[in-house]
Amino acid sequence: MRSLDLNCDMAELPELAANGVQDALLALVSSVSLACGAHAGDASLLRGTMRAAAGRGVRIGAHPGYPDRQQFGRLPIDMGQDALLESLRRQLRVAAEAAAECGVPLRYVKPHGALYNQVARDAALAGLLAQAMQDELPGLPVMMLAGCATAGLFHQAGIPMIAEAFADRRYEADGSLRSRALPGAVVSHPDEAARQAVSIARYHVAHTVNGHPAPIVADTLCVHSDTPGAVALARAVRQALEAEGFRVAAATVWPAARSSAP
Repeated sequence: MRSLDLNCDMAELPELAANGVQDALLALVSSVSLACGAHAGDASLLRGTMRAAAGRGVRIGAHPGYPDRQQFGRLPIDMGQDALLESLRRQLRVAAEAAAECGVPLRYVKPHGALYNQVARDAALAGLLAQAMQDELPGLPVMMLAGCATAGLFHQAGIPMIAEAFADRRYEADGSLRSRALPGAVVSHPDEAARQAVSIARYHVAHTVNGHPAPIVADTLCVHSDTPGAVALARAVRQALEAEGFRVAAATVWPAARSSAP
């Protein structure tokens, strides 16, 4: 049976922890990318989510983004390279310290929102993320958009890449994600998300907004915890993948974890 990772961005909105959405999602996914307190979340939510994920055997990654809580890190910020590098280092330290306190390993780093989309195509920003990772969490892989233009840069820096695709986002013809500022950027119907997940997993193709297929080879599929109906959507995706013969699990070929436990 083939394995495919299903990941989710979490530790961003306290209400999703309070109303049981996070716990329900943790029962469905195999990896979680946890906000480091810059674009959303806080230390208490980060640690609580880490412990809950570890209790279910779900792999944990750090999810740094632009320090812009008002816009949820989903708009680019021109904050200067030095300031951005220091922010990324600080966020990765926050994640590492929380993991050490909780006695769990961090397994990867995934940038968030606008930073993710920029790092996928901007060599300078990808270099800043690579430097921050090498400084604070050496040896961990980066989770990035499958087929992104900067994949080679991470390879040259000695940082393995986990290629990611999205079940709950629509794609442009060039394989990039449709901007959230545009209509139809989010896939919110469970059946549609399930179809997209199966298309990517089995046929390595996403159907774009203009109807043309875009080739995508991915190690992991993402569902966002703040997508409306996220639990139903993740459940539909998982059930569809399992019906196609996939086992939802973090890939065993991922690089060995850098233990953050004391």
